[in-house]
Amino acid sequence: MRGYDGSSYGDGMADVYDEWYAAPADTDACVATLARLADGGPILELGAGTGRLAIPLARLGLEVHALDGSADMLRRLAEKPGGSDVHCHVGDMAGALPDGLFRLVFVAVNTFFGVLDENAQRCAMQSIADRLPAGGRFVMEAFVPDAQQDGDRIEVRDLAADRVVLSISRTDASAQQAIGQFVELRDGQPVRLRPWAIRWATVEQLDDMAGRAGLAVEARWATWNGVEFGSDSVNHVTVYRRES
Repeated sequence: MRGYDGSSYGDGMADVYDEWYAAPADTDACVATLARLADGGPILELGAGTGRLAIPLARLGLEVHALDGSADMLRRLAEKPGGSDVHCHVGDMAGALPDGLFRLVFVAVNTFFGVLDENAQRCAMQSIADRLPAGGRFVMEAFVPDAQQDGDRIEVRDLAADRVVLSISRTDASAQQAIGQFVELRDGQPVRLRPWAIRWATVEQLDDMAGRAGLAVEARWATWNGVEFGSDSVNHVTVYRRES
């Protein structure tokens, strides 16, 4: 998508993110699992957004660092109760990560797929591995790709008497990429565009990237509640561990 960069999604969504994406029902289970895997911390969250996970982890007394490409997202995180306890960093997970070693690095809700080509994803995986000591863990939550179809789609995301939000997207299955815009039309207001883009990867591709970076699969579940992962699972939570 022309003009799209690492800050585009966050800057476009920051003002509506908490309204549009209410905390999932498994958030408490997610926080508890991450805190256990962190083994005392410190923790680095990639694509932290407005702090749904970073803030409650910091409340547990853990040292939490939050990386996001959008300064606006991180500003909103910092303004929330407990947000000042999180160390915020503006940056790209495919670029230079914050200095230091972290017992746990994690990325939730498909956010790793915001890295938009295979080589950049491999570089990100290596950068993550380089920030882990022996025994450190990288945890990823992502969807399991199905048979994606090429083409363009227009759908109504929200409809009210004075407002409509359209979702417009284009999928290129061979490139494993999809791009789109949320187009918000509000009576008497300028049109608002909120762009997004992803490059998905299969579980097998992610495991290969991790293996090349020196990370091995320690566990994989279908949900944060520990439901067993199987051939019909639509999401996965994978724990990678650095052995040496």
